Amino acid sequence: MSVYLYRWGKFAFRRKWVVLPVWLVLFLLLGGLGAQLKEPMTDDFSLPNLPSERATEILDEHFPGMSAAFKFDAVTGTYVIGAPQGQKLTDPVDHEAVVALIGSLERLDIVDHAKPLVDPVAAAEQMGCLVPNPNVSTCSGAPLNVLDKTQPGTVAVVSVPFAIEEFADVTAEQRAAAYDAADAARNAGLTVELSGTIAIEQQAPSGKSEMIGMGVALVVMIVAFGAIVAAFVPIVTAIVGLGAATSLIFLGTSVLSIPSFTTFLASMIGIALSIDYALFIVSRYKHELAVRDSAEEAAGTALATAGSAVVFAGLTVIIALVGLSVVGVRFLTFMGLGGAVAAGFAVLVALTLMPALLGALGRFLFEPELPLVAKHDPEDDSVVTNGMRVARLIGRVPAVTLALAVVVLGLLAAPAAGLNLGLPGEDSMPKTSTVRKAYELRTEGFGEGSNGVLNVAVDLTDVPADRRAEALTALRDKLASYADMDYVTEPTPSRDGNGALLDGVPKSGPNNQSTKDLVRDARAAEAGLNAEYGIHYGVTGTTAIYADIDHVLLSKIVPYMAIVAGAAFVLLILVFRSILVPLTGALGFLLSMAATFGATVLIFQDGKLGLIEDPHPIVSFLPIMLIGLVFGLAMDYQVFLVTRMREEYVHGASPKEAMINGYHHGARVVTAAAIIMISVFGSFLLESDPTAKSMGFALAAGVLLDAFLVRMVLIPSLLVLMGEWAWWLPKWLDKIVPDIDVEGARLHDLRARAGAARESVTVGD
Repeated sequence: MSVYLYRWGKFAFRRKWVVLPVWLVLFLLLGGLGAQLKEPMTDDFSLPNLPSERATEILDEHFPGMSAAFKFDAVTGTYVIGAPQGQKLTDPVDHEAVVALIGSLERLDIVDHAKPLVDPVAAAEQMGCLVPNPNVSTCSGAPLNVLDKTQPGTVAVVSVPFAIEEFADVTAEQRAAAYDAADAARNAGLTVELSGTIAIEQQAPSGKSEMIGMGVALVVMIVAFGAIVAAFVPIVTAIVGLGAATSLIFLGTSVLSIPSFTTFLASMIGIALSIDYALFIVSRYKHELAVRDSAEEAAGTALATAGSAVVFAGLTVIIALVGLSVVGVRFLTFMGLGGAVAAGFAVLVALTLMPALLGALGRFLFEPELPLVAKHDPEDDSVVTNGMRVARLIGRVPAVTLALAVVVLGLLAAPAAGLNLGLPGEDSMPKTSTVRKAYELRTEGFGEGSNGVLNVAVDLTDVPADRRAEALTALRDKLASYADMDYVTEPTPSRDGNGALLDGVPKSGPNNQSTKDLVRDARAAEAGLNAEYGIHYGVTGTTAIYADIDHVLLSKIVPYMAIVAGAAFVLLILVFRSILVPLTGALGFLLSMAATFGATVLIFQDGKLGLIEDPHPIVSFLPIMLIGLVFGLAMDYQVFLVTRMREEYVHGASPKEAMINGYHHGARVVTAAAIIMISVFGSFLLESDPTAKSMGFALAAGVLLDAFLVRMVLIPSLLVLMGEWAWWLPKWLDKIVPDIDVEGARLHDLRARAGAARESVTVGD
């Protein structure tokens, strides 16, 4: 591989005015097609074959049309109404305002008028719930909080069927109209907040994060290169790589339904990897300029060595991202594929556009030079850098540095034992949003569990007609017997008489673990009830769906890790021609992941350190996304740093000397790459979306811990302790593993033959 990349690097450097226009045409063509053919992205986060789908099947059979409200992309809306302080919604003036509100909603053209709206006060009165002692079993499902002993009659809910088919179809004007329809009621003194998907704004990345990441990357690269012009080259390649990848994703929307979160992940990956790979190649090019006869030769050698490492580093990232498809979750599959496209373009740009840019800039690349930084250039073997000092320290006391790294990672990992997963619901919205206010007002009136009702759909087909009432009573009593259940409503029979629907209201919210346990227990009770009565039922609703998704995603982590780690392990055996180096690299990753989960739980779930004012459970799909992304990046740093050590070892250095020399040359570039990654990911903390915040933090923490503690402390310590064994490969495996020559050893033979040919020509003359 090194020979092919060497030849290509020289060609692209020499034929720069051919390569650069080709890239310009490709970039403009992709951008134009993407802009013209782009279709709206979707927000469908559904998963196939969830247990909650059993309830959907029963609803479709016995309650036609009702299951539509439980789809992920359904447009739902509930108005939560609060009475003025010291008043009740049953007071004539306030009730009149409620009736006027319903009239206003019925005049909205976005409301499905085939389904009449219900006056919550009148409904509660018809149910006999406004008497001094309302019947608990009858009135527990009333749309007015009549059972609240402290402030009864002060909060009501009105569920509104909207005629808009999918969440992605909701426009800003329609969202505003739905909210503004309650203005008259608000002016009358009522508090009216709107929950449901109709009130949730579709949030796209603001772009500030990318700009901040680019700015930090520029400063880091100026320091890394000791020159200004060279620092802009990776920025250029990042813009081209990300632009091309994003355009291709937009182009894909013309033939596929692609989730909107795809571009968010592609942006993070595209910027970070493009800059990292360019940084690695330019750093090696700077070193080769000092030891080669020409800039063209230096470019070819840099691409042969650093470029080979980039290829395999990129492949590990792509494997990790494409491997997300094994989870079987559609939006995760597309997010992984989008990130893989961005990673692929990062590699492609680094290998093809980069050498042409080096040729175009020529002698201006490392000008103007910054004397204070340049005099500590790690590519100068006569300079003692901080990287060399750290490497020598590790070389002297490897057992101590290894122990310190493990202890720090272990302490950070401890909070991960309390990990609680959930999906971003209405309780995770900004406190100033109407959705969050509606959640809190409903909690105040009906209890937090009212925001995550368990909808139990019952199939009575196999139950004898004379035992159906008894079977429903037994089911209701069983559900109500659980300690975490607040109350269960009376069953509502279907028109055909073969089905029924009842709601169980938990005591805690949708993302609470006790609520998820309640879903599990409710489903487990079906076997006994079915054996006695022949009854079948399914449990759905927000809480049930959240619990199902958590279970599915957690169950996929182990097979995902096995597939991705196995593939990457084989790939790294090819790179390092060693068993122990890839193995220790993978084990070190497990430590950094545990520590990352612990730090994320500590800050985002437990609310420690005061960084988050509104802590919540960790987003369900974050762990598997985090593992996939950081594993790929961790192997990047493993390749960047350890290939230089192997190169020194292959060229005759002892294991300890190889570690120190490789660390000396690679520490600055890995440090710079990690800081850039941390900056790009960490800048997403500025986004308003809580999912983007937590993912940005987790990725930044993962890179920080893995790069600086695992790759730059733990792995070098192990290499010194293992000595020659670090580079051991069984003879039988050595025979079948192809030598891909990442360290560029074959270039010496190529140059030797070229030199001999020149000498023979000279002698012949």
